[in-house]
Amino acid sequence: MIKFQYNKTSLQQIEKQLKMRQRTLPIIKNKETALRLEVTRCKEEVAALEAKLQEQIAGYERMYALWGEFDASLVELKDVEMDVRKIAGVRVPILKNIRLEARPFGIFSAPKWYFDGINLLHGLAKTAVEREFAVAKQDLLDHARRKTTQKVNLFEKVQIPGFQEAVRKIKRFMEDEENLSKSSQKILKSLQEKRKATEEEPLASDGFPVGTQKGGNA
Repeated sequence: MIKFQYNKTSLQQIEKQLKMRQRTLPIIKNKETALRLEVTRCKEEVAALEAKLQEQIAGYERMYALWGEFDASLVELKDVEMDVRKIAGVRVPILKNIRLEARPFGIFSAPKWYFDGINLLHGLAKTAVEREFAVAKQDLLDHARRKTTQKVNLFEKVQIPGFQEAVRKIKRFMEDEENLSKSSQKILKSLQEKRKATEEEPLASDGFPVGTQKGGNA
């Protein structure tokens, strides 16, 4: 609820708040649109990475019978390089590089499919990390989008109409007060003019105003 007083100072403050919100509303609407587009892009990116990951898992499962012979410690995720940048004014993590390391193994003693296995695990790890980053980015942008939508609704449906109504009420009150003051002044002026006219009216020798007749019988 907007608090205000029926005076000129309060009117100026309310009008200032109203103009500020009217100027800001298009800006946050544009931000909401930009965030909505980015969230849609992120959802598409996550869906694509999810499909890729499932395809890689399916490839892993096709080699399931062989994984019992594989030394999983040969492949290690060494480092994940990331950066932070702003998208539609929101700071989000951006994946720069994934460093996977394969330990040396006996080329002649290990099964021939080890190279395929290492490449498959590399791909799985890389896609899984990329997907996690994409999901984190989507969550941050969607949270910002919801907050921005709430602010748009607050300005558009609550605050701007509320300030506009407050301005109307204050102006109406001040106009009514001014009209009442003018009416009172007119009445007072009329009374003063009548009193002055009465005081200035000439008197006859008998003390009565000219044009009046003394009462009594002849």
